Amino acid sequence: MLLARMNRQVQPENSGTDSEPEQPLPARKAAELLVVKERNGVQCLLAPPGRDEQPRETWGKKIDFLLSVVGFAVDLANVWRFPFLCYKNGGGVGYAVILIALYVGFYYNVIIAWSLYYLFSSFTFNLPWTDCGHPWNSPNCTDPKLLNASVLGNHTKYSKYKFTPAAEFYERGVLHLHESSGIHDIGLPQWQLLLCLMVVVVVLFFSLWKGVKTSGKVVWITATLPYFVLFVLLVHGLTLPGASNGISAYLHIDFYRLKEATVWIDAATQIFFSLGAGFGVLIAFASYNKFDNNCYRDALLTSTINCVTSFISGFAIFSILGYMAHEHKVNIEDVATEGAGLVFILYPEAISTLSGSTFWAVVFFIMLLALGIDSSMGGMEAVITGLADDFQVLKRHRKLFTFGVTFGTFLLALFCITKGGIYVLTLLDTFAAGTSILFAVLMEAIGVSWFYGVDRFSNDIQQMMGFKPGLYWRLCWKFISPAFLLFVVVVSIINFKQLTYDDYVFPLWANWVGWGVALSSMTLVPAYVAYKFLSTRGSLWERLAYGITPENEHHLVAQRNVRQFQLRHWLAI
Repeated sequence: MLLARMNRQVQPENSGTDSEPEQPLPARKAAELLVVKERNGVQCLLAPPGRDEQPRETWGKKIDFLLSVVGFAVDLANVWRFPFLCYKNGGGVGYAVILIALYVGFYYNVIIAWSLYYLFSSFTFNLPWTDCGHPWNSPNCTDPKLLNASVLGNHTKYSKYKFTPAAEFYERGVLHLHESSGIHDIGLPQWQLLLCLMVVVVVLFFSLWKGVKTSGKVVWITATLPYFVLFVLLVHGLTLPGASNGISAYLHIDFYRLKEATVWIDAATQIFFSLGAGFGVLIAFASYNKFDNNCYRDALLTSTINCVTSFISGFAIFSILGYMAHEHKVNIEDVATEGAGLVFILYPEAISTLSGSTFWAVVFFIMLLALGIDSSMGGMEAVITGLADDFQVLKRHRKLFTFGVTFGTFLLALFCITKGGIYVLTLLDTFAAGTSILFAVLMEAIGVSWFYGVDRFSNDIQQMMGFKPGLYWRLCWKFISPAFLLFVVVVSIINFKQLTYDDYVFPLWANWVGWGVALSSMTLVPAYVAYKFLSTRGSLWERLAYGITPENEHHLVAQRNVRQFQLRHWLAI
């Protein structure tokens, strides 16, 4: 799919005959030509109205595109995953990624719904996760002020202690996890989370229904607000006692960990999730740019902003963790954690001890909402744009199609807001976009750099921007990235361990279901290859040639002049 569509709308100016004087077009014919933009000897041809294809929408302003990309890249993982990884580690490809983005939407919207529930619960003078005595609390609920190293013992970390008011509010008050015995007993959706999920889906629909013209305006709020909130939390966190110890632990470098494969796997998975490489979101957003957009500058700018944001968020997180370790007289490693346990248990608990806790709680969960909404918008846009570009009937009915996608994700997300929904969410989070997204990016890297050709890819970029990517980038695209991705995919499969959630061990059948989810997207690549091979007419040689040749070069197959069958193609850089 990827190779077949490359250069579909880009054709050389003099592709056939020598230049001849242009004949004036009849008025009617001239009116049918929408746009022919010429730059650097390249013409971008858009379909006339008589055809099914419609003229492509573009961003209202350049800043809309940049904010959308930054908003998608800077998500919850920058807050709940990257800082902990730094501390812990010592400092039909197209259809496949669309399916992966759709899977992620099933459970990612649920996490946003949790944030919304916490936000509603924060509008009170006494935060509900501050003390015991609520209907959801167990008899074992313990005041966190009474917990210290001597009480916890040597084998229990504070971050894993399940009987604090904050932990019980999350697992018993929000998730109702105590009412489920496992993934085989998930129960019915909870009405509170159902309402929150409905609000999230409605916001997503009205942000996406008119395309980038509306979503480009929404990100002005969702992409910028988290930076203001993060700055406020960082400044306040640095003033707390014990903050310096937390930051010192965050910045500590253990060079010996670099020899461990898990460090590199964590790094690769984090960067793919954070930057969104392979999800199709960046391609979907970029497809609405003008042809001569400087994608090189945009890639460097957004990658830098994303990485700097992750690094700075670590200071905001670990200043609070240092404060908690100081208050409970435990080590940093006893409070350091990642994921939901960080943003829905530890951080809210720390906020509840601050002066003006209601204000800090509202501000924090507004930040989580903003981080989640624009990232979810990006994932949805990848699905909508990817399918609408291939099926014009969907593009002509974008509003209805957008409603179908958002409503479909809502229905399947209902499994994740049941009393045992956290087990379903954990399964999807582990399998839907783990090894499968790494595999999809590997296929993309091989497809573009080897079958299409890194030299031709570089020439395309030169036609867009006026200069060719340097040797470093071309070597990375052709050799370093595919080799590294292959290594990470293989190691992630070899090192797989049976799925768990805290002390709960998933049954074997649940692991097989998880691998089925992962393979459902991965097998689309060989399945599409087989479909194209079997549906193409001609000899074995011709079928293979058509399959690995871009559509605008299919006429060369008839001439038996296939670039991919020549040695110079595979050696070109």
